[in-house]
Amino acid sequence: MAKTKIKTHRGAAKRFNVTKNGKVKMNKAFRRHILNKKTTKRKRHLRKQAYCSKANAAVIKKLIPYK
Repeated sequence: MAKTKIKTHRGAAKRFNVTKNGKVKMNKAFRRHILNKKTTKRKRHLRKQAYCSKANAAVIKKLIPYK
């Protein structure tokens, strides 16, 4: 019996990237709308990319096995 391929979760594939070292890179949330009440400093920090926690990274890696 041949092994079947795992389907990539397309939503996760668009949101996350796996680095060379195996960390999961993502964009930060809360920067889409209602930006008037957020400070410039807060919005500037939200621009930067972040890394997922180890617990979340394990789940995400299963969703995007070939990335």
